[in-house]
Amino acid sequence: MAKLYFRYSSMGAGKTLDLLKVSYNYEERGRKPLLLTSAFDDRFEVGLIKSRTGLEKRAMLIKPDTNLFDLIKQNKDIDCVLIDEAQFLTKEQVLQLTDVVDHLKIPVICYGLRVDYMGEPFEGSSYLMARAHTIEEIKTICHCGKKATMNARVEDGKVIYSGDQILIDKPAENSFYTAVCSYHWKTGEFERPLR
Repeated sequence: MAKLYFRYSSMGAGKTLDLLKVSYNYEERGRKPLLLTSAFDDRFEVGLIKSRTGLEKRAMLIKPDTNLFDLIKQNKDIDCVLIDEAQFLTKEQVLQLTDVVDHLKIPVICYGLRVDYMGEPFEGSSYLMARAHTIEEIKTICHCGKKATMNARVEDGKVIYSGDQILIDKPAENSFYTAVCSYHWKTGEFERPLR
C-alpha cells in the first residue's frame, strides 16, 4: 500500500542525506525514484539536491504553480517520489500528493522543516502534518546537547525573529541558520555550526 510520508526536522539534521540514501537504495535494487525539489532553493544550484556531506543528485523542480499529480503521472515507471524542501509546497500540492498515493499507488516521501526561524509553521509542513500517513522526526541536537526543535537565523551575531519567511541565502560569515533547542531559541544563544 502506497503512503505519504513526512520526515521533518530542524536544520542540519541530515534530511537531504536521508533522501539521497533512500534514492540510492531504490536504485541499487533496480527501482526508479523520482527526485523533486523546490525552485526556491538556490543555495547550491537550482535543481540540485545536495547534502552538506557533499553527496548530490539532480532533481526536477517544483514551482508554486506546479501540478504535482500531473508531473508525476507523466513520468513512467516511477517506484517512489522523493521530495526535498517540502516545507515550500502549497496546500494544493500536498493534496495532489495524496492523489498520487491514492490513485497512482506510488509512495511519496517528503523531507522538510516543520517551522521557520520565527517559530511559525510553513504551509507545506502544516498540510503534510495534517495529511501524511506517516510522520517521522529526524533528530539533531542543539549546542547544549538537548534535542534541537527550532531553527535560528543569525545575522550580524544576533538571532532574529522577524522578516520574510523564506530567506534562502548562500552561506555567509555574518548570516546563517543553526538548529537550537527551544530554550536557546528563546534566549538567542547559539554556536555557529562547524560547516
